Amino acid sequence: MNAIPKKLRVELAADPYYKKCARASSECTGRITWEHCLTYAGRQIQERWAIIPLCVWHHLGNGLKKEINRKIAMSRAKEEDHKNYPRLAWKTKK
Repeated sequence: MNAIPKKLRVELAADPYYKKCARASSECTGRITWEHCLTYAGRQIQERWAIIPLCVWHHLGNGLKKEINRKIAMSRAKEEDHKNYPRLAWKTKK
């Protein structure tokens, strides 16, 4: 697990999207955490679109469903991100 670079952490903290759980439901509990949803070449992708906000239950508890989290992250990527990470299974993950 890698720490989020300081510049990116500051950007995420200022973005209202990162204030509530990306999988918000009645099951949400705990503080908001940030999950690196995807890896590439054995490393976590340190991009805004690849990190999503999740409550503790959806990130670290019984509500963890990595495939759902990956789909949310990949849906946030832009076409240029597809070019930067060509070996990701973009079509099968969305």
